[in-house]
Amino acid sequence: MNRTWLITGASRGLGNGIARAALAAGHNLVLGARNLEALEPLATEAPARVLAVSLDVTDEVAVAAAVDQAVQRFGRLDVLVNNAGYGQLAPFEENSPSDAERQFGTNLFGVFNLCRAALPVMRKQRSGHIFNISSIAGVAGMGGAALYCASKFAVEGFSESLAQEVAGFGIKVTVVAPGGFRTDFLDASSASYGNLHLQDYAEFTARIRAGSAANNHRQKGDPLKLGEALVTLAASEQPPLHFAAGSDAFEIITGKLERMKAEVERWQALSFSTDSNF
Repeated sequence: MNRTWLITGASRGLGNGIARAALAAGHNLVLGARNLEALEPLATEAPARVLAVSLDVTDEVAVAAAVDQAVQRFGRLDVLVNNAGYGQLAPFEENSPSDAERQFGTNLFGVFNLCRAALPVMRKQRSGHIFNISSIAGVAGMGGAALYCASKFAVEGFSESLAQEVAGFGIKVTVVAPGGFRTDFLDASSASYGNLHLQDYAEFTARIRAGSAANNHRQKGDPLKLGEALVTLAASEQPPLHFAAGSDAFEIITGKLERMKAEVERWQALSFSTDSNF
């Protein structure tokens, strides 16, 4: 079945891989990115099925315009992929309040903006599928990425709640937790580090940066294969609410669930002691 997809952050990385997979599967695409020129290769590959739009997900006017253009061009909007985002790294204390605001502005409020614009269209259709791209860092906290983890944990909680609210309209929600994928996520063009350098964190920060540099462009994940997986999920009658993307993501998530279960069970008696006696 031919569907219309709107993908944010489609110029590179995961968004580009998802776009290429959806295009190969025969779908119509509305591709959003701040750098419109970077979308030209995909737009020229299938001009009848691809609409490239300049899109900053923090700009509510631009977001509404992108959704309107999707409907005007293709008549409907079936799949929304909220992929745009970046990593604000370094320990929490080395990031400023403005760093936190920018991180949440893109990674969380950008998701809100797209959902706010797309949901009326999907409700009217009584169908649709929203993919919110979270991260393994949205399931398991990671030192040196407190703000990034916080923004992605919020995406996870939002997605779980939204899924319950819109299910009655035939709209499905899947929150995707990718592990390490071979993109430029850890490059200076994507990752951002706080500028409040504190001596107490110097050794820790150096270790985090060295690990990131050593792993950069050596990750297991293939963005195109992730795209193919999302195409499969979009065609499913009963897609999952949670999708772990990559063997590393699967291992981290299942490991955390096991540890968390053991921890809460260890303190079960104290937990129950807080109940009222009447």
